Amino acid sequence: MPISRLRPLTRRALGAVLLLAAAAANAQSGFPNQPIRLVVPFPPAGGTDTLTRLVMNEVTQATQWNFVIDNRPGAGGNIGLDMVAKAKNDGYTLGSGQTANLAINPSLYSKLPFDPLKDFAPVALLASQPVVIVVRADSPLKNVADLKAKALKDAVNMASPGTGTVGHIAGEMFARRAGIKFTHVPYKGAGPAITDLIGGVTDIYIATPPSVIQMIKAGKLRALAVTSAARIPALADVPTVAESGYSGFVAEDWKALVAPAGTPEAVIHQLNVAVNAALKKPAFITRMQEEGTTARGGSPAELGAFIKTENQRWGAAVKASGAKAD
Repeated sequence: MPISRLRPLTRRALGAVLLLAAAAANAQSGFPNQPIRLVVPFPPAGGTDTLTRLVMNEVTQATQWNFVIDNRPGAGGNIGLDMVAKAKNDGYTLGSGQTANLAINPSLYSKLPFDPLKDFAPVALLASQPVVIVVRADSPLKNVADLKAKALKDAVNMASPGTGTVGHIAGEMFARRAGIKFTHVPYKGAGPAITDLIGGVTDIYIATPPSVIQMIKAGKLRALAVTSAARIPALADVPTVAESGYSGFVAEDWKALVAPAGTPEAVIHQLNVAVNAALKKPAFITRMQEEGTTARGGSPAELGAFIKTENQRWGAAVKASGAKAD
């Protein structure tokens, strides 16, 4: 066929090519020839667990690899991730890392059993989502400007899913940028936090989109702003904090796949190719967007650099807030 008649690959065709490449590498290396344990350092049905299972289901359908999800919650994700750090580095143990255990916890805890920058081999960035500043439906606060004005006059009680969570530290990050202070009220999860917000016990709640989207659409909560760089399709009418007068402000929760340090590069490459192909599927992208989540992807090197930058950025925010988990 003449070169002039060649056409660029469609996204679907490119995904097929990537999967074929992964399959060819698999045939040559023999990996995987047994189930792959994927440690999720949080309870079943939570945000990290749900997203991890969704991505791995896509990978399994395309490759026929067998992933066994092993939920090991505790200490803000530290217990499960420590198991990954100390596992055999043969590719048969992976971990679901995220903002909390790879970027926040190193500064939140006086001592960690692992080094997030040295004890893991980055595989792929899975997804990210902002947090949402929400108020009850009848709150007099209509926007971020109103929130700042109230904080300059009166105490503002800020609910979060817990001390040291992304919601907590993102709220402190915003308060510092705005030159105001919040009174932090930590809860054990979204349920009780939302109940008290609606009941008037607290003024604002810093939440991940999936936990509040339906209540916003039902008119029970109102969103003041999201902390992503751009608006999210699930809450298209809600401005970003950056649009609300704080240029460049971004604070996102992210999930990533990691392996023990020293895992063979060929294995990391196979996993990365398969995960990236899954993240590019249009149906998967749409499903994520409906929950306020953005599918990511990228190379292991890009993830490694990202984790390092996020570790420094969130670490500075933790230290400025004075939050401690010990």
